[in-house]
Amino acid sequence: MPPPPPLLLLTVLVFAAARPGCEFERNPAGECHRPPAADSVTCVDLQLRTCSDAAYNHTTFPTLLQHRSWEVVEASSEYILLSVLHQLLEGQCNPDLRLLGCAVLAPRCEGGRVRRPCQHICEGLREACQPAFDAIDMAWPYFLDCHRYFKSEDEGCYDPLEKLRGGLEADEALPSGLPPTFIRFSHHSYAQMVRVLRRTASRCAHVARTYSIGRSFDGRELLVIEFSSRPGQHELMEPEVKLIGNIHGNEVAGREMLIYLAQYLCSEYLLGNPRIQRLLNTTRIHLLPSMNPDGYEVAAAEGAGYNGWTSGRQNAQNLDLNRNFPDLTSEYYRLAETRGARSDHIPIPQHYWWGKVAPETKAIMKWMQTIPFVLSASLHGGDLVVSYPFDFSKHPQEEKMFSPTPDEKMFKLLSRAYADVHPMMMDRSENRCGGNFLKRGSIINGADWYSFTGGMSDFNYLHTNCFEITVELGCVKFPPEEALYTLWQHNKESLLNFVETVHRGIKGVVMDKFGKPVKNARILVKGIRHDITTAPDGDYWRLLPPGTHIVIAQAPGYTRVIKKVILPARMKRAGRVDFILQPLGVGPRNSLHGLRRTGPHDPLGGASSLGEATEPDPLRARRQPSADGSKPWWWSYFTSLSTHRPRWLLKY
Repeated sequence: MPPPPPLLLLTVLVFAAARPGCEFERNPAGECHRPPAADSVTCVDLQLRTCSDAAYNHTTFPTLLQHRSWEVVEASSEYILLSVLHQLLEGQCNPDLRLLGCAVLAPRCEGGRVRRPCQHICEGLREACQPAFDAIDMAWPYFLDCHRYFKSEDEGCYDPLEKLRGGLEADEALPSGLPPTFIRFSHHSYAQMVRVLRRTASRCAHVARTYSIGRSFDGRELLVIEFSSRPGQHELMEPEVKLIGNIHGNEVAGREMLIYLAQYLCSEYLLGNPRIQRLLNTTRIHLLPSMNPDGYEVAAAEGAGYNGWTSGRQNAQNLDLNRNFPDLTSEYYRLAETRGARSDHIPIPQHYWWGKVAPETKAIMKWMQTIPFVLSASLHGGDLVVSYPFDFSKHPQEEKMFSPTPDEKMFKLLSRAYADVHPMMMDRSENRCGGNFLKRGSIINGADWYSFTGGMSDFNYLHTNCFEITVELGCVKFPPEEALYTLWQHNKESLLNFVETVHRGIKGVVMDKFGKPVKNARILVKGIRHDITTAPDGDYWRLLPPGTHIVIAQAPGYTRVIKKVILPARMKRAGRVDFILQPLGVGPRNSLHGLRRTGPHDPLGGASSLGEATEPDPLRARRQPSADGSKPWWWSYFTSLSTHRPRWLLKY
C-alpha cells in the first residue's frame, strides 16, 4: 500500500492535535480519566467484594477512572467510599448508590466492549439521594457525575440496578390445577411476598398497583400494594387508609394477614362481591405487609416455634422501629397546658434528627407526607388486644396511666370496630389468650397498658390528620404455618370492618367564593381540641362519633364559617359538609404557612401531603458545618487511610 500523500497526512496530524487530550476532562486530583477504547478491551472476571452483587460478572482494565489493577482499585478513595457509604448514609439509598458506583469503578464488559450505565438512572438517584449527602456535609462524588461517566439510552446504555429491580418483577407460577383465586396460607419469604403482591396487582390492574416507599437498611424494598378505582391517584373526597404489618420483624401474623387480604380483595372484586366492589370504589387502601423485612429474615431463620421473644424484633441497625418515631407526645402535654396554643400537627423537633433514625422510619414519615391518610392500623403480635393513643403516659414516671387523646370517643369506636367482630377477642373461654383484656372489651388505651415513647400511632395523630390504632393479633409472635388459616378467618371480617369505619364522620371541600380549593384550611370541632387540615385539593375528612357537633372552617385571610352537624348513631356514610370561605378584605391574603409551623426546608426532602414545607430539613440540621471552618466528622477517617486526601468530598 503506497504511503499517504503528505497533505493528507498533515491534515490527519492537525486534526489529531486539535482533539482534547482528555475526553472526560480531569478529575479533582488532576488525572485524566480517558475510558478504554470500546473496541480493544479485554474482559476479566469481576473480583471486587463490594461489587459482588452487580448485574454482570466481567469488567476490564484500565477502568473509567484509569485504575489499572485490582490493587489500585481497592486502595482508591472512591472504592473505600463505596465500601462505607452504607454506614455513612445510615442505610439511605442502599444498595442503589453502591451498584451505581460499581458501574464506574468496575465497568461492565461484554464481548470485548465496555458498556456504560444509563444517565437517567444516575440523575434519578442523585435527586433522591442528595439530601442524604447533605446531611453529613459531603459533596456528591465526582465519579458519579451523571454527564461524564454515563450515557443516554439511545447510545446503548444499561441499567446498573437491573438485577435489583429484576428480583421484584420475577414471577412464580401457581401449582397446576389451582384457580387464580387460590390463597396459599403459608409463611412468605421476602421474594415470595413480592411475587404475590406483584401478581395480585397484575390480576387486578384496573384497581390495584404496587409501589415502593423506600428501602430497608439492608436494601429491601418496602413494597406497598394499593387498591382504588383509580390506582395511583388521590380522588376528591375519597379517604385514604393504610394498614402496616411486621413493624417488629418477629411479629409475622400481620405480615401474612395483609398478604392474604390483598389476594382476597382482588379475587372478590373480580368475582363481583358487592361489598368489596363498593369498598374499593369509594376508598383508597394501601397495604404495607412488611415494614421491617430485615428483622423478618432474622426471625425466619429460626423459624416458627423456635423464634425467641426478641429475635428479629429490631431492624438491621438494632433499632426498635416502634420506638424510633419523634416523641411528639411530650410536646403535646406541654402545649396542652398553654392557652390558645395548637396541639395538633406538631412539627418534628430538630434534635430528633441527631439521633439514629432508621431508613424504614424515614420512609414511613415521607409516605405520610405524600398521601393525606385518614385512618391507619399497625398489626403486631404477642397479645390479643386493640390499643389506641396515647401510648406515652401524661406523667412519664407512671408506667401505666390512662392518657386519652382529645378524640378518645372516636378511638374507642375505631378499636371496637376491630375487636367486636373478632371471635377470639370476644371469646370468654379459657382458650383465649390475653384474658386480662376481656373485661375491657379487648381494647385499651396504650399508656394504660404500658407507657413508651417514639411510637408510630402517637406520631400519626400528632403530626398528621391520621388516626392509627395498634392491633395485637395473638399471643404467639411467629405462629406455626398450620395456624395461619384460622388466624385469617378470625381477622378477615375485623380488617374489612375497620377499613369501612373511615366513612364515619364528615367530609367535604373547603373553597373560596370563586370555587378555588383552599388547602391547609383548618377544620375545628367545638369541644375537641384537635384540628385537621384540608388536602391540596381542598378536601378533608373528619372522623367523628355520633352526636351533635359544631364544626368550624377557617384559614388565614378568610372569615370563619360555622356549621352545626348532627350524626345519627347508625350512620355508615360520612356526611357531606362543604365550606365556602369569604375573604376578610381587599388587601393581599395572608400566607397559609403559619398553619404548618413552616421552616426553610421540608423535613424529609419532599412536598408534604398538605402541600407546604413544615420545618427545617432534618438531614441538613443534623450536622451543619462548624463556624470555625473545621472539617466534617468523617474526614479524619478518610485521611487516615491514605496520603491522597479526597478533597472532592468536601462541600465547603
